[in-house]
Amino acid sequence: MKKAMFRGLLLLVLAFPLVAIAAPVSSRYLFVWAMEARHPQASTMTLNPTDLAAWRRTLGLGNDFLAVFEVRPGPSFGKLVAMLPVGRAVMAHHTSYAEPPDDVLYANDWLGNRTYVFDLRDPRHPRLLRKFGSVSAFSYPHSFVYLSNGNTLATFQYSGGFNHVAGGLVEFDPHGRVVRSASAVAPGHPDIRPYSLAVVAKLNRVVTGSADMMGAQVSHVVQVWRLSDLKLIKTMRLPPQPDWFYDSAADSSEPRMLADGKTVLVPTFNCGLFLVRNLAGDDPTLQHVYDFGYRTCEVPVVAGDFLVETMQSGHAIVSLDVHDPEHPREASRILLPPDEYPHWLALEPDGNRLVITGYGALDTRVRFATIDRRTGKLTLEPATINFTRAWPDGWRGSAIPHGAVFSNP
Repeated sequence: MKKAMFRGLLLLVLAFPLVAIAAPVSSRYLFVWAMEARHPQASTMTLNPTDLAAWRRTLGLGNDFLAVFEVRPGPSFGKLVAMLPVGRAVMAHHTSYAEPPDDVLYANDWLGNRTYVFDLRDPRHPRLLRKFGSVSAFSYPHSFVYLSNGNTLATFQYSGGFNHVAGGLVEFDPHGRVVRSASAVAPGHPDIRPYSLAVVAKLNRVVTGSADMMGAQVSHVVQVWRLSDLKLIKTMRLPPQPDWFYDSAADSSEPRMLADGKTVLVPTFNCGLFLVRNLAGDDPTLQHVYDFGYRTCEVPVVAGDFLVETMQSGHAIVSLDVHDPEHPREASRILLPPDEYPHWLALEPDGNRLVITGYGALDTRVRFATIDRRTGKLTLEPATINFTRAWPDGWRGSAIPHGAVFSNP
């Protein structure tokens, strides 16, 4: 009996290091793309987006910058360790949705039609590698995804200038050279504006949403492309439902690939959710599978079997169990204060933390939450990072954070 107990204890002791090694490591840093703004709440005013001087004056803008914060749990949480200003701000917007494996982050000032590319290999000393504006006829890039071949694929909203016609896709090599590009123009669909994208390498496919950043027109399509040569395979109309009181089949936003590496769900800004069927074939279709019940939904992330999305109009964040993507069901919901409107969401690599930015009281604050990857339960964390402070470049006052991603472990 004693020998059996000893053997059992020995096995536990030997197994413990393996468990410890396998445990996820918290990200040490948070990279936040932001802009200096003396009047951040002025972003809710009606401004002419083509009058950039008036826009900058009304918001009291300074520079775009990348900030690096300590975010490991402990006394140093929230400490600013680096700030890199890069240029006059107009609208600091999206970054890559996660830190890419090569530690090269794309960050976009959308209204300024400028994109900055950062080297994050030394997180405490980020470097600006390059910047660019329009690429040939394409302008106003929005979203960026790292590809397994080391390149980066980007959506561009417009072609031929500000809000003229649909833009398209552009693939960059690691040095920023254009590898290939393709137009999103499709006959019969004049309102296409490529927004974000999901890359499905296993099926040689890309799925793009369509929504105009400035809301000048409403789009009702999703597009499917061949990844290897960016051939546009099909432009699919979002199928409306006859009993809908509100048109949630409009302005497809942020397609996301699920954990199986081949299934794509497409949310809309109007809070519908659609499944792409027959994605590997030449005739994919869309199936409506869920309505979040709110009227403005924003950036989602995938955490295992759960799709987590910000509900801007509901001051909420919701996780859906999507292990059966045809029948999603709500797993958890957290409510933010009524003056906070969440927009951006990013997930800690191999971890359970979420970072949140947005509008209203979130104009100058970064929030955090956690998700239980087994159950989908969401928990709002009390810690925040305040963006009203004395900044190292001499700016004293508020800044507006937008894209934010955790560092790789």
